[in-house]
Amino acid sequence: MKLLRKLLFPIVPVYYVVTWLRNLCYDSGIFKSKSYELPIICVGNLSVGGTGKTPMIEYLISILKEDYKVATLSRGYKRSTKGFQMANTGSSASSIGDEPFQFFQKYKSIIVSVDSDRQNGISELQKTENSPEIILLDDAFQHRRVKAGLNILLTTFDKLYMNDFALPTGDLREPKSGAKRADIIVVTKCPNNVSDKKKKAILNRINPLANQMVFFSEIQYSETLYSNNDPKPMSYLKDKKFTLVTGIANANPLLKYLNDEGYNYEHLNFKDHHSFSENEIKCLSNKELLLTTEKDFTRLKDRIPVSKLYYLPIKVSVSESEKFNTRILDFVSSY
Repeated sequence: MKLLRKLLFPIVPVYYVVTWLRNLCYDSGIFKSKSYELPIICVGNLSVGGTGKTPMIEYLISILKEDYKVATLSRGYKRSTKGFQMANTGSSASSIGDEPFQFFQKYKSIIVSVDSDRQNGISELQKTENSPEIILLDDAFQHRRVKAGLNILLTTFDKLYMNDFALPTGDLREPKSGAKRADIIVVTKCPNNVSDKKKKAILNRINPLANQMVFFSEIQYSETLYSNNDPKPMSYLKDKKFTLVTGIANANPLLKYLNDEGYNYEHLNFKDHHSFSENEIKCLSNKELLLTTEKDFTRLKDRIPVSKLYYLPIKVSVSESEKFNTRILDFVSSY
């Protein structure tokens, strides 16, 4: 795959120019973006792959849900349905997508919706009887038909967008100059011991505009395992050999955590949003003990015996969290 990407390098300028021209048309008003009279926060990235959008959306939900009616609007990647869908008791990871279904299962007080057309999705949400006061757009940084009031751009510590190339050789969906649309830039998945010197070096590389704020975040792993049965302490796995199953874009932070803690496991790695076949489910069901991510659990929980399937939740810890939270709350209260 790496060799193929290198061979495709001559296509990079073509992709770059096409996406650059698209952005130019929006910036100059040739293509129209629609603004709204309610606070809309967009969380996204410049690159393909896992930068931590789902835990960031959950972080925003946690600081907003007590005081506001919050809705999430996602594309619903690889779902079996079409058009606008609002999560309900009949929804599943298949019908609305694994990440939206995760939101729906965790946060009962919010509205969870999906629509690949974000303009239409927002319109449908505004028609609902208990319409939201805030909409969180998941993975919509390139969906420029909607002009979000606040754009949060994520980039991972180990693969900063400034050091990447456009597709197909690199992972950037658009030129690096797209970062100028961000109001907040968050460097995600940082080591828990990253030095101030390193943070300053990254900040200098980002070279934020005067209106942009930059934060650093890290992943925090739960001390409790969850399943459809009783939860167990993470120490339950210490003296056991288990199978780790991941169908996410980047499992490296989880692998590092488990390795650093000295766990004994085999790793079965699948593509992001992987749809498990019957043969794969049969193979997994024959394993003695399974650990997976919260997102993968939404797709596996009804197909694997619950006595052997657990997931490990994560959450985001943001540096200068009070400053970050204040920026979010000030934005929302300005409407």
